[in-house]
Amino acid sequence: MPELTIPVDKVAFLIEKAREFDVKDGVSDPDSGSNSADDRMIDVLEDSGSDPVLREIAGFINAMSEDEQIDLVALMRLGRGDGDIDEWDELRRQAAEGANGRTAHYLLGEPLLSDFLAEGLDAFGLSWSDERITPVR
Repeated sequence: MPELTIPVDKVAFLIEKAREFDVKDGVSDPDSGSNSADDRMIDVLEDSGSDPVLREIAGFINAMSEDEQIDLVALMRLGRGDGDIDEWDELRRQAAEGANGRTAHYLLGEPLLSDFLAEGLDAFGLSWSDERITPVR
């Protein structure tokens, strides 16, 4: 069984944050001037383009080492079904060849990122918990 260079708790944190980001919807009332309490905080679920969760995910990924970012991309591709655990070295090699300093942008463009990362961990026989309440540093 290959080893991951990225700690499972970092992947778990990204899964949780990606799920927060995935629930966002398009802006339904662009001219809203109401108080958030008056509209039941619905604006919180809208993607305004300046999403703090998006910035948090991007900052977290950008702060990772290059090896961790390569593992993260390979793990997402493994979970997406681009290969199986026996092809880990090839998935990792492809991720390294495609590395261009825009890992966060690439991963955030994947609509099912959280599911694919979770599936990737499953392929390694690793599990994650969605009970985390503090960020990983």
